[in-house]
Amino acid sequence: MQSDLFPDAQPEASQPSDSSRRSFMQQAGGILGFALASPIASQAETLADKLAPVNPVVSGASPLQLRINGQVKNLTLEPRVTLLDALREYLDLTGTKKGCDHGQCGACTVHVDGQRVNSCLTLAVMTKGKEITTIEGLAKGDALHPMQEAFLKHDGFQCGYCTPGQIMSGVACVQEGHATTDGQAREWMSGNLCRCGAYPNVLAAVREVAGHQG
Repeated sequence: MQSDLFPDAQPEASQPSDSSRRSFMQQAGGILGFALASPIASQAETLADKLAPVNPVVSGASPLQLRINGQVKNLTLEPRVTLLDALREYLDLTGTKKGCDHGQCGACTVHVDGQRVNSCLTLAVMTKGKEITTIEGLAKGDALHPMQEAFLKHDGFQCGYCTPGQIMSGVACVQEGHATTDGQAREWMSGNLCRCGAYPNVLAAVREVAGHQG
């Protein structure tokens, strides 16, 4: 029954319910979203086409010749293969260790043209035409390198996993003239981590070789 005070008021049954309003808004929102989705997607696709390289690089294995430990090695590698993986996975030179694979631990240290590098951060194709030396090529036949002998003498290792990288870095450190004092040697060997904590013994080995060469 209509109220006498509000003759124009509609009966409650004719008023839209909250659920009806929500349903209407959801349907309207869905229609609006559908209407906008197509133009937005089209604009995004157009932008992606503009940003794409004109001549994208096509990856694929190709012949590569590397000179490692005085020997020429012929490989077929993809451009993205690191020097570390080329040594370990393709040439079975597993003395070079894969530790962090992010250039933070130094276990993968090798020499490229006499300079120490982290092989996990170096693409194999970047070393084409250069002389690569790994821990396997450090000794001369049965004669150990002085740094290897010093590590044995001073017990510069425990588990041995970081040892190849430590030795390779130690050799370079001495050649660079960065092992004239304990503090200097520590600084220039700081990129090679030892989880066993054999740092005093490593330092003793590096300093002994530096003293002999000096």
